[in-house]
Amino acid sequence: MMCGAPSVVQPATAETQDIADQVRSQLEEKENKKFPVFKAVSFKSQVVAGTNYFIKVQCWEGPPQTGAGRKPPAQAWALWSQ
Repeated sequence: MMCGAPSVVQPATAETQDIADQVRSQLEEKENKKFPVFKAVSFKSQVVAGTNYFIKVQCWEGPPQTGAGRKPPAQAWALWSQ
């Protein structure tokens, strides 16, 4: 992977699910709802000053949604949705 360029889309891994689990409460608060399902489906990453993760998550019994998380060096996860 080139620095700054996003990776190709890959199937979700245990690490990706862990990242999704860490931002779940932020997304539920932002959307003002609780999700009965929160399963990472696929992701791509981007190495910049930290790592951006673009994770497609299934939040209910329907099509997956895409969101993104960023982990700056030595800091907590930040969430933004698309």
